[in-house]
Amino acid sequence: MIPELKRTVIVVHRWMGTTVCLLFLLWFASGIGMMYWTYPGVSDEDRLRHDPPLDAREINVSPEQAYADLKTNQPIEGARIAMFDGRPAYHFRIGQRESVVYADTGKKQAGCPLELSSRIASAWTGERTAGQVETHTDQDQWTVPGNFKALLPLRKYSWPDGRQVYVSTVTCQVEQDSTRRLRFNAYLSAIPHWLYFTPVRKHTQQWSQAVIWTSGLGTFTAALGLVIGIWSYSPSKRYRHAHAPSSIPFAGIKRWHIIFGLTFGVLTCTWVFSGMLSMDPFPSLQQGDPEMGKFRVEEALRGDAPPLSSFTAKSPSRALQETGTTFHARELRLTSVMGQSVYLVTANPKETLIVPVLGRPATEFDRKEIVDVLRAAARPFAITEVRLVTQYESYYLDRHKVLPLPVVLVRFSDPQESTYYIDPKTARIIERYNSSLRWNRWLYHGLHSMDFPWLYKYRPSWDILLLLLLTGGTSLCVTSVLLAWNVLRVRVAASLGGHSKPPASHAN
Repeated sequence: MIPELKRTVIVVHRWMGTTVCLLFLLWFASGIGMMYWTYPGVSDEDRLRHDPPLDAREINVSPEQAYADLKTNQPIEGARIAMFDGRPAYHFRIGQRESVVYADTGKKQAGCPLELSSRIASAWTGERTAGQVETHTDQDQWTVPGNFKALLPLRKYSWPDGRQVYVSTVTCQVEQDSTRRLRFNAYLSAIPHWLYFTPVRKHTQQWSQAVIWTSGLGTFTAALGLVIGIWSYSPSKRYRHAHAPSSIPFAGIKRWHIIFGLTFGVLTCTWVFSGMLSMDPFPSLQQGDPEMGKFRVEEALRGDAPPLSSFTAKSPSRALQETGTTFHARELRLTSVMGQSVYLVTANPKETLIVPVLGRPATEFDRKEIVDVLRAAARPFAITEVRLVTQYESYYLDRHKVLPLPVVLVRFSDPQESTYYIDPKTARIIERYNSSLRWNRWLYHGLHSMDFPWLYKYRPSWDILLLLLLTGGTSLCVTSVLLAWNVLRVRVAASLGGHSKPPASHAN
Protein backbone atom coordinates (compact mmCIF):
# COMPACT_ATOMS: atom_id res chain seq x y z
CA MET A 1 0.00 0.00 0.00
CA ILE A 2 2.74 2.48 0.96
CA PRO A 3 4.86 1.82 -2.18
CA GLU A 4 1.77 2.32 -4.35
CA LEU A 5 0.99 5.59 -2.54
CA LYS A 6 4.55 6.79 -3.07
CA ARG A 7 4.41 5.98 -6.77
CA THR A 8 1.11 7.83 -7.10
CA VAL A 9 2.46 10.89 -5.28
CA ILE A 10 5.59 10.90 -7.46
CA VAL A 11 3.58 10.65 -10.69
CA VAL A 12 1.16 13.38 -9.63
CA HIS A 13 4.02 15.67 -8.56
CA ARG A 14 5.95 15.00 -11.78
CA TRP A 15 3.09 15.97 -14.07
CA MET A 16 1.80 18.85 -11.99
CA GLY A 17 5.36 20.14 -11.68
CA THR A 18 5.76 19.88 -15.44
CA THR A 19 2.61 21.97 -15.82
CA VAL A 20 3.45 24.79 -13.40
CA CYS A 21 7.27 24.87 -13.29
CA LEU A 22 7.62 27.75 -15.76
CA LEU A 23 5.08 29.77 -13.81
CA PHE A 24 6.99 29.09 -10.58
CA LEU A 25 10.22 30.24 -12.23
CA LEU A 26 8.46 33.39 -13.42
CA TRP A 27 7.15 34.15 -9.93
CA PHE A 28 10.43 33.61 -8.10
CA ALA A 29 12.63 35.44 -10.59
CA SER A 30 10.27 38.42 -10.80
CA GLY A 31 9.99 38.40 -6.98
CA ILE A 32 13.58 39.64 -6.91
CA GLY A 33 12.54 42.54 -9.13
CA MET A 34 9.52 43.24 -6.91
CA MET A 35 11.86 44.03 -4.03
CA TYR A 36 12.74 47.32 -5.73
CA TRP A 37 10.35 47.97 -8.62
CA THR A 38 6.64 47.73 -9.29
CA TYR A 39 3.94 48.67 -11.78
CA PRO A 40 3.90 52.38 -12.68
CA GLY A 41 0.98 54.46 -11.48
CA VAL A 42 -0.21 57.84 -10.27
CA SER A 43 -0.83 58.22 -6.53
CA ASP A 44 -2.42 61.04 -4.54
CA GLU A 45 1.11 61.99 -3.47
CA ASP A 46 2.09 62.29 -7.14
CA ARG A 47 -0.85 64.59 -7.79
CA LEU A 48 0.09 66.84 -4.88
CA ARG A 49 3.68 66.99 -6.05
CA HIS A 50 2.64 68.05 -9.55
CA ASP A 51 0.03 70.60 -8.46
CA PRO A 52 1.26 74.19 -8.09
CA PRO A 53 0.50 75.96 -4.76
CA LEU A 54 -2.86 77.66 -4.33
CA ASP A 55 -3.08 81.45 -4.25
CA ALA A 56 -5.69 82.83 -1.82
CA ARG A 57 -6.16 85.93 -3.98
CA GLU A 58 -7.49 83.83 -6.86
CA ILE A 59 -10.30 82.12 -4.90
CA ASN A 60 -13.32 84.39 -5.33
CA VAL A 61 -16.23 81.94 -5.28
CA SER A 62 -17.75 80.53 -2.10
CA PRO A 63 -18.35 76.77 -1.71
CA GLU A 64 -22.14 77.31 -1.74
CA GLN A 65 -21.99 79.38 -4.91
CA ALA A 66 -19.71 76.86 -6.65
CA TYR A 67 -22.09 74.01 -5.82
CA ALA A 68 -25.06 76.08 -7.03
CA ASP A 69 -23.28 76.53 -10.36
CA LEU A 70 -23.37 72.74 -10.84
CA LYS A 71 -27.15 73.00 -11.14
CA THR A 72 -27.74 69.62 -9.53
CA ASN A 73 -29.72 68.34 -6.56
CA GLN A 74 -27.46 65.36 -5.95
CA PRO A 75 -25.68 65.41 -2.58
CA ILE A 76 -21.91 65.76 -2.63
CA GLU A 77 -19.76 63.13 -0.96
CA GLY A 78 -16.60 65.20 -0.81
CA ALA A 79 -15.30 68.65 -1.70
CA ARG A 80 -11.80 70.01 -2.12
CA ILE A 81 -9.98 72.88 -3.79
CA ALA A 82 -6.89 72.24 -5.91
CA MET A 83 -5.34 73.66 -9.05
CA PHE A 84 -6.84 72.55 -12.37
CA ASP A 85 -5.43 73.72 -15.70
CA GLY A 86 -3.47 76.44 -13.93
CA ARG A 87 -6.49 77.78 -12.01
CA PRO A 88 -7.91 77.06 -8.53
CA ALA A 89 -10.99 74.87 -8.77
CA TYR A 90 -13.54 73.11 -6.60
CA HIS A 91 -13.62 69.36 -7.08
CA PHE A 92 -17.00 68.01 -5.97
CA ARG A 93 -17.31 64.25 -5.70
CA ILE A 94 -20.81 63.14 -6.61
CA GLY A 95 -21.22 59.37 -6.78
CA GLN A 96 -18.32 57.94 -8.78
CA ARG A 97 -17.61 61.18 -10.63
CA GLU A 98 -15.91 64.47 -9.85
CA SER A 99 -17.29 67.74 -11.13
CA VAL A 100 -14.99 70.73 -11.49
CA VAL A 101 -16.04 74.33 -10.86
CA TYR A 102 -13.42 77.06 -11.20
CA ALA A 103 -12.96 78.94 -7.93
CA ASP A 104 -12.00 82.20 -9.64
CA THR A 105 -15.07 82.55 -11.89
CA GLY A 106 -17.60 79.94 -10.72
CA LYS A 107 -17.79 78.43 -14.19
CA LYS A 108 -18.23 74.67 -14.47
CA GLN A 109 -15.75 72.74 -16.59
CA ALA A 110 -17.71 70.94 -19.30
CA GLY A 111 -16.11 67.82 -20.74
CA CYS A 112 -12.47 67.30 -21.60
CA PRO A 113 -11.64 68.76 -25.00
CA LEU A 114 -8.38 67.81 -26.67
CA GLU A 115 -6.82 71.23 -26.09
CA LEU A 116 -7.44 70.97 -22.34
CA SER A 117 -6.08 67.45 -21.94
CA SER A 118 -3.01 68.46 -23.97
CA ARG A 119 -2.32 71.36 -21.63
CA ILE A 120 -2.77 69.08 -18.60
CA ALA A 121 -0.34 66.51 -20.03
CA SER A 122 2.24 69.21 -20.82
CA ALA A 123 1.95 70.80 -17.38
CA TRP A 124 2.33 67.41 -15.68
CA THR A 125 5.56 66.58 -17.49
CA GLY A 126 6.94 70.11 -17.77
CA GLU A 127 7.16 69.73 -21.56
CA ARG A 128 6.36 72.70 -23.77
CA THR A 129 4.43 70.61 -26.25
CA ALA A 130 1.95 67.83 -25.59
CA GLY A 131 3.76 65.26 -27.71
CA GLN A 132 2.18 62.63 -29.90
CA VAL A 133 -1.39 61.80 -28.89
CA GLU A 134 -3.42 58.61 -29.38
CA THR A 135 -6.95 57.93 -28.20
CA HIS A 136 -7.45 54.56 -26.51
CA THR A 137 -10.95 53.15 -26.17
CA ASP A 138 -9.62 49.89 -24.73
CA GLN A 139 -7.05 49.01 -22.08
CA ASP A 140 -3.42 48.43 -23.00
CA GLN A 141 -0.42 47.08 -21.06
CA TRP A 142 -0.18 50.18 -18.87
CA THR A 143 -3.89 50.57 -18.18
CA VAL A 144 -4.87 46.93 -17.56
CA PRO A 145 -5.96 47.22 -13.88
CA GLY A 146 -9.72 47.12 -13.52
CA ASN A 147 -10.10 50.71 -12.27
CA PHE A 148 -9.08 52.04 -15.70
CA LYS A 149 -12.25 50.70 -17.34
CA ALA A 150 -14.30 53.52 -15.85
CA LEU A 151 -11.75 56.07 -17.12
CA LEU A 152 -12.00 55.21 -20.82
CA PRO A 153 -11.48 56.69 -23.35
CA LEU A 154 -7.91 57.66 -22.47
CA ARG A 155 -5.62 59.97 -24.39
CA LYS A 156 -2.05 58.71 -24.44
CA TYR A 157 0.66 61.34 -24.85
CA SER A 158 4.15 60.19 -25.86
CA TRP A 159 7.46 62.07 -26.00
CA PRO A 160 10.71 61.14 -27.80
CA ASP A 161 12.49 60.43 -24.48
CA GLY A 162 10.03 57.61 -23.74
CA ARG A 163 7.75 59.46 -21.32
CA GLN A 164 4.10 58.40 -21.61
CA VAL A 165 1.15 60.06 -19.90
CA TYR A 166 -2.50 58.99 -20.06
CA VAL A 167 -5.23 61.59 -19.52
CA SER A 168 -8.76 60.32 -18.93
CA THR A 169 -11.52 62.03 -20.90
CA VAL A 170 -13.82 61.25 -17.96
CA THR A 171 -11.84 62.93 -15.17
CA CYS A 172 -9.63 65.12 -17.37
CA GLN A 173 -6.72 64.23 -15.09
CA VAL A 174 -3.48 62.32 -15.55
CA GLU A 175 -4.26 58.72 -14.57
CA GLN A 176 -1.04 56.98 -15.67
CA ASP A 177 2.52 58.16 -16.01
CA SER A 178 5.61 56.16 -16.97
CA THR A 179 9.07 56.45 -18.41
CA ARG A 180 10.95 53.97 -20.57
CA ARG A 181 12.93 52.86 -17.54
CA LEU A 182 9.83 52.37 -15.35
CA ARG A 183 8.21 50.24 -18.03
CA PHE A 184 11.33 48.13 -18.46
CA ASN A 185 11.51 47.59 -14.70
CA ALA A 186 7.84 46.60 -14.64
CA TYR A 187 8.56 43.85 -17.19
CA LEU A 188 11.16 42.49 -14.75
CA SER A 189 8.87 42.71 -11.73
CA ALA A 190 5.15 43.41 -11.47
CA ILE A 191 3.97 42.31 -14.92
CA PRO A 192 5.25 38.71 -14.73
CA HIS A 193 4.80 38.50 -10.95
CA TRP A 194 1.14 39.57 -10.99
CA LEU A 195 0.46 38.05 -14.42
CA TYR A 196 -0.34 41.53 -15.67
CA PHE A 197 -0.36 40.49 -19.32
CA THR A 198 -2.92 42.53 -21.21
CA PRO A 199 -5.09 39.72 -22.69
CA VAL A 200 -5.41 38.16 -19.22
CA ARG A 201 -5.44 41.10 -16.80
CA LYS A 202 -8.04 43.19 -18.63
CA HIS A 203 -10.64 40.52 -17.73
CA THR A 204 -10.55 41.07 -13.97
CA GLN A 205 -12.69 38.17 -12.77
CA GLN A 206 -11.05 35.59 -15.01
CA TRP A 207 -7.58 36.89 -14.14
CA SER A 208 -8.34 36.72 -10.42
CA GLN A 209 -9.61 33.14 -10.65
CA ALA A 210 -6.63 32.11 -12.78
CA VAL A 211 -4.14 33.45 -10.21
CA ILE A 212 -6.00 31.85 -7.29
CA TRP A 213 -6.26 28.43 -8.92
CA THR A 214 -2.72 28.33 -10.32
CA SER A 215 -1.19 29.42 -7.01
CA GLY A 216 -3.40 26.94 -5.16
CA LEU A 217 -2.33 24.09 -7.45
CA GLY A 218 1.24 25.30 -7.19
CA THR A 219 1.10 25.13 -3.40
CA PHE A 220 -0.21 21.57 -3.60
CA THR A 221 2.50 20.61 -6.09
CA ALA A 222 5.25 22.07 -3.90
CA ALA A 223 3.85 20.27 -0.85
CA LEU A 224 3.93 16.94 -2.69
CA GLY A 225 7.51 17.61 -3.73
CA LEU A 226 8.48 18.30 -0.12
CA VAL A 227 6.86 15.01 0.94
CA ILE A 228 8.77 13.12 -1.76
CA GLY A 229 12.03 14.78 -0.71
CA ILE A 230 11.52 13.73 2.92
CA TRP A 231 10.61 10.18 1.84
CA SER A 232 13.74 9.98 -0.31
CA TYR A 233 16.19 11.37 2.22
CA SER A 234 18.19 8.84 4.26
CA PRO A 235 19.87 10.23 7.41
CA SER A 236 21.88 6.99 7.66
CA LYS A 237 23.25 7.51 4.11
CA ARG A 238 22.17 4.11 2.82
CA TYR A 239 22.58 5.22 -0.80
CA ARG A 240 25.77 5.74 -2.78
CA HIS A 241 26.81 8.61 -4.97
CA ALA A 242 30.22 9.07 -6.62
CA HIS A 243 31.41 5.90 -4.85
CA ALA A 244 30.59 7.35 -1.41
CA PRO A 245 27.69 7.00 1.05
CA SER A 246 24.87 9.41 0.28
CA SER A 247 21.57 10.48 1.82
CA ILE A 248 20.03 11.14 -1.61
CA PRO A 249 19.41 8.30 -4.08
CA PHE A 250 19.62 10.40 -7.27
CA ALA A 251 22.29 11.86 -9.51
CA GLY A 252 22.44 14.78 -11.94
CA ILE A 253 19.67 17.37 -12.10
CA LYS A 254 17.31 15.27 -10.00
CA ARG A 255 19.86 15.23 -7.19
CA TRP A 256 20.10 19.03 -7.24
CA HIS A 257 16.32 19.23 -7.40
CA ILE A 258 16.04 17.17 -4.20
CA ILE A 259 18.75 19.23 -2.46
CA PHE A 260 17.12 22.55 -3.36
CA GLY A 261 13.69 21.11 -2.54
CA LEU A 262 14.72 19.98 0.94
CA THR A 263 16.40 23.35 1.54
CA PHE A 264 13.80 25.68 0.06
CA GLY A 265 10.70 23.47 -0.17
CA VAL A 266 8.96 24.91 2.88
CA LEU A 267 9.68 28.43 1.59
CA THR A 268 8.20 27.51 -1.79
CA CYS A 269 4.99 26.18 -0.22
CA THR A 270 4.47 29.13 2.10
CA TRP A 271 5.51 31.74 -0.47
CA VAL A 272 3.14 30.54 -3.18
CA PHE A 273 0.33 30.07 -0.66
CA SER A 274 0.83 33.54 0.81
CA GLY A 275 0.85 34.94 -2.72
CA MET A 276 -2.55 33.35 -3.26
CA LEU A 277 -3.82 35.19 -0.16
CA SER A 278 -3.15 38.50 -1.90
CA MET A 279 -6.09 37.67 -4.17
CA ASP A 280 -8.57 37.33 -1.26
CA PRO A 281 -9.50 33.70 -1.98
CA PHE A 282 -11.37 33.55 1.34
CA PRO A 283 -13.31 36.86 1.42
CA SER A 284 -15.30 36.08 4.55
CA LEU A 285 -12.06 35.61 6.49
CA GLN A 286 -9.94 38.36 5.00
CA GLN A 287 -12.56 41.09 5.22
CA GLY A 288 -12.68 40.76 8.97
CA ASP A 289 -15.60 40.40 11.30
CA PRO A 290 -18.72 42.51 10.65
CA GLU A 291 -18.72 43.44 14.34
CA MET A 292 -15.83 45.76 13.55
CA GLY A 293 -18.09 47.96 11.45
CA LYS A 294 -20.67 48.35 14.21
CA PHE A 295 -18.43 50.78 16.04
CA ARG A 296 -18.86 53.27 13.19
CA VAL A 297 -15.47 54.62 14.16
CA GLU A 298 -14.87 56.49 10.94
CA GLU A 299 -18.33 58.09 11.06
CA ALA A 300 -17.71 59.11 14.69
CA LEU A 301 -14.43 60.80 13.77
CA ARG A 302 -15.89 62.60 10.81
CA GLY A 303 -19.38 63.36 12.11
CA ASP A 304 -22.19 64.26 9.73
CA ALA A 305 -21.24 65.69 6.36
CA PRO A 306 -21.04 69.47 6.89
CA PRO A 307 -23.36 71.73 4.87
CA LEU A 308 -21.44 74.01 2.56
CA SER A 309 -23.09 76.95 4.27
CA SER A 310 -21.05 76.14 7.40
CA PHE A 311 -17.93 77.36 5.59
CA THR A 312 -19.38 80.84 5.14
CA ALA A 313 -17.95 81.94 8.49
CA LYS A 314 -14.45 81.48 7.11
CA SER A 315 -13.93 81.52 3.36
CA PRO A 316 -11.37 79.27 1.66
CA SER A 317 -9.22 82.29 0.79
CA ARG A 318 -9.23 83.36 4.45
CA ALA A 319 -8.30 79.81 5.53
CA LEU A 320 -5.36 79.88 3.11
CA GLN A 321 -4.19 83.24 4.46
CA GLU A 322 -4.22 81.82 7.99
CA THR A 323 -1.74 79.08 7.02
CA GLY A 324 0.99 81.70 6.62
CA THR A 325 3.35 82.64 3.83
CA THR A 326 5.77 79.75 4.35
CA PHE A 327 3.12 77.03 4.06
CA HIS A 328 2.62 76.27 0.35
CA ALA A 329 -0.84 74.71 0.33
CA ARG A 330 -1.74 72.56 -2.66
CA GLU A 331 -5.10 71.28 -1.48
CA LEU A 332 -7.93 72.43 0.78
CA ARG A 333 -10.32 69.67 1.77
CA LEU A 334 -13.69 70.80 3.10
CA THR A 335 -14.75 68.27 5.70
CA SER A 336 -16.08 67.65 9.19
CA VAL A 337 -14.02 66.25 12.04
CA MET A 338 -15.69 65.28 15.30
CA GLY A 339 -18.68 67.45 14.50
CA GLN A 340 -16.88 70.66 13.50
CA SER A 341 -16.39 72.01 10.01
CA VAL A 342 -12.71 72.30 9.13
CA TYR A 343 -10.37 72.82 6.23
CA LEU A 344 -7.69 70.12 6.01
CA VAL A 345 -4.89 71.93 4.22
CA THR A 346 -2.12 69.89 2.59
CA ALA A 347 1.23 71.03 1.22
CA ASN A 348 2.62 67.50 0.85
CA PRO A 349 1.81 64.12 2.45
CA LYS A 350 3.97 64.91 5.49
CA GLU A 351 2.96 68.56 5.85
CA THR A 352 -0.64 69.33 6.77
CA LEU A 353 -2.55 71.94 8.75
CA ILE A 354 -6.01 72.04 10.31
CA VAL A 355 -7.92 75.28 9.88
CA PRO A 356 -11.25 75.13 11.76
CA VAL A 357 -14.03 77.36 10.52
CA LEU A 358 -14.38 78.50 14.13
CA GLY A 359 -10.89 78.61 15.54
CA ARG A 360 -7.21 79.04 14.83
CA PRO A 361 -4.98 76.76 12.72
CA ALA A 362 -3.44 73.74 14.43
CA THR A 363 -0.99 71.04 13.43
CA GLU A 364 -3.09 68.21 14.89
CA PHE A 365 -6.37 67.42 16.60
CA ASP A 366 -6.60 66.98 20.35
CA ARG A 367 -5.64 63.37 21.04
CA LYS A 368 -7.77 63.15 24.15
CA GLU A 369 -10.80 64.36 22.21
CA ILE A 370 -10.18 61.68 19.57
CA VAL A 371 -10.10 58.98 22.24
CA ASP A 372 -13.24 60.33 23.94
CA VAL A 373 -15.16 60.27 20.66
CA LEU A 374 -14.10 56.67 20.01
CA ARG A 375 -14.98 55.65 23.57
CA ALA A 376 -18.53 56.91 23.05
CA ALA A 377 -18.80 55.24 19.63
CA ALA A 378 -17.66 51.85 20.94
CA ARG A 379 -20.19 51.44 23.75
CA PRO A 380 -21.04 49.01 25.30
CA PHE A 381 -17.41 47.96 24.75
CA ALA A 382 -14.57 49.73 26.52
CA ILE A 383 -11.16 50.94 25.40
CA THR A 384 -8.45 48.61 26.69
CA GLU A 385 -5.37 50.34 25.32
CA VAL A 386 -4.39 53.79 24.12
CA ARG A 387 -0.82 54.71 23.20
CA LEU A 388 1.13 56.90 20.85
CA VAL A 389 3.01 54.94 18.20
CA THR A 390 6.18 56.83 17.29
CA GLN A 391 7.95 54.14 15.25
CA TYR A 392 6.82 51.32 13.00
CA GLU A 393 5.80 48.10 14.72
CA SER A 394 4.44 44.65 13.87
CA TYR A 395 0.95 45.77 12.83
CA TYR A 396 1.91 49.22 11.59
CA LEU A 397 4.77 48.89 9.18
CA ASP A 398 5.92 50.45 5.94
CA ARG A 399 9.14 49.52 4.18
CA HIS A 400 8.99 52.74 2.15
CA LYS A 401 8.28 54.86 5.26
CA VAL A 402 5.28 56.58 3.71
CA LEU A 403 2.72 55.86 6.45
CA PRO A 404 2.54 58.80 8.88
CA LEU A 405 4.10 58.89 12.33
CA PRO A 406 3.21 59.38 15.10
CA VAL A 407 -0.24 57.75 15.18
CA VAL A 408 -2.63 56.97 18.03
CA LEU A 409 -3.36 53.30 18.69
CA VAL A 410 -6.78 52.54 20.19
CA ARG A 411 -7.81 48.97 21.10
CA PHE A 412 -11.28 47.89 22.22
CA SER A 413 -12.60 45.14 24.49
CA ASP A 414 -14.91 43.58 21.89
CA PRO A 415 -14.47 39.84 21.16
CA GLN A 416 -12.45 40.66 18.02
CA GLU A 417 -10.09 43.05 19.89
CA SER A 418 -10.59 45.70 17.22
CA THR A 419 -7.59 47.99 16.91
CA TYR A 420 -7.22 51.28 15.05
CA TYR A 421 -4.20 53.41 14.14
CA ILE A 422 -5.31 57.04 13.76
CA ASP A 423 -3.32 59.96 12.39
CA PRO A 424 -3.84 62.88 14.82
CA LYS A 425 -2.95 65.36 12.05
CA THR A 426 -6.03 64.41 10.02
CA ALA A 427 -8.15 62.24 12.39
CA ARG A 428 -8.01 59.64 9.63
CA ILE A 429 -7.87 55.88 10.21
CA ILE A 430 -4.60 54.72 8.66
CA GLU A 431 -4.76 51.03 9.59
CA ARG A 432 -7.18 48.71 11.35
CA TYR A 433 -7.01 45.16 12.65
CA ASN A 434 -9.08 42.61 14.48
CA SER A 435 -8.56 38.94 15.25
CA SER A 436 -9.95 37.98 11.84
CA LEU A 437 -7.45 40.18 10.05
CA ARG A 438 -4.30 39.63 12.11
CA TRP A 439 -3.74 36.14 10.74
CA ASN A 440 -3.76 37.59 7.22
CA ARG A 441 -1.09 40.11 8.20
CA TRP A 442 1.32 37.29 9.11
CA LEU A 443 0.32 34.68 6.51
CA TYR A 444 0.38 37.16 3.65
CA HIS A 445 2.66 40.10 4.45
CA GLY A 446 4.85 38.16 6.87
CA LEU A 447 5.42 35.06 4.76
CA HIS A 448 5.37 36.66 1.33
CA SER A 449 7.38 39.83 1.91
CA MET A 450 9.22 38.96 5.14
CA ASP A 451 7.44 42.01 6.48
CA PHE A 452 9.08 42.12 9.93
CA PRO A 453 10.01 45.32 11.81
CA TRP A 454 13.49 44.23 12.87
CA LEU A 455 14.43 43.31 9.29
CA TYR A 456 13.31 46.70 7.98
CA LYS A 457 15.02 48.52 10.82
CA TYR A 458 18.41 46.97 10.13
CA ARG A 459 18.55 46.98 6.37
CA PRO A 460 20.17 45.54 4.33
CA SER A 461 19.25 42.54 6.52
CA TRP A 462 15.88 42.34 4.77
CA ASP A 463 17.46 42.62 1.32
CA ILE A 464 20.07 39.93 2.04
CA LEU A 465 17.55 37.47 3.49
CA LEU A 466 15.04 37.91 0.67
CA LEU A 467 17.69 37.71 -2.04
CA LEU A 468 18.99 34.48 -0.49
CA LEU A 469 15.53 32.92 -0.25
CA LEU A 470 14.35 34.05 -3.69
CA THR A 471 17.59 32.94 -5.33
CA GLY A 472 17.21 29.54 -3.68
CA GLY A 473 13.61 29.30 -4.84
CA THR A 474 14.62 30.34 -8.36
CA SER A 475 17.33 27.65 -8.40
CA LEU A 476 14.75 25.05 -7.38
CA CYS A 477 12.50 26.23 -10.20
CA VAL A 478 15.35 26.02 -12.73
CA THR A 479 15.91 22.36 -11.85
CA SER A 480 12.13 21.82 -12.13
CA VAL A 481 12.14 23.24 -15.65
CA LEU A 482 15.09 21.07 -16.67
CA LEU A 483 13.41 17.94 -15.28
CA ALA A 484 10.13 18.86 -16.99
CA TRP A 485 12.01 19.26 -20.26
CA ASN A 486 13.54 15.79 -19.82
CA VAL A 487 10.12 14.28 -19.11
CA LEU A 488 8.53 15.89 -22.15
CA ARG A 489 11.53 15.12 -24.38
CA VAL A 490 11.41 11.43 -23.43
CA ARG A 491 7.64 11.24 -23.97
CA VAL A 492 7.88 12.95 -27.35
CA ALA A 493 10.73 10.65 -28.40
CA ALA A 494 8.71 7.62 -27.31
CA SER A 495 5.69 8.75 -29.32
CA LEU A 496 7.93 9.12 -32.37
CA GLY A 497 9.33 5.61 -31.94
CA GLY A 498 12.48 6.48 -29.94
CA HIS A 499 13.54 5.32 -26.50
CA SER A 500 10.66 4.98 -24.08
CA LYS A 501 12.64 5.15 -20.83
CA PRO A 502 14.45 8.12 -19.33
CA PRO A 503 18.20 8.03 -18.70
CA ALA A 504 19.24 6.14 -15.58
CA SER A 505 20.45 9.25 -13.80
CA HIS A 506 16.91 10.67 -13.86
CA ALA A 507 14.97 7.50 -13.13
CA ASN A 508 12.89 7.16 -10.01
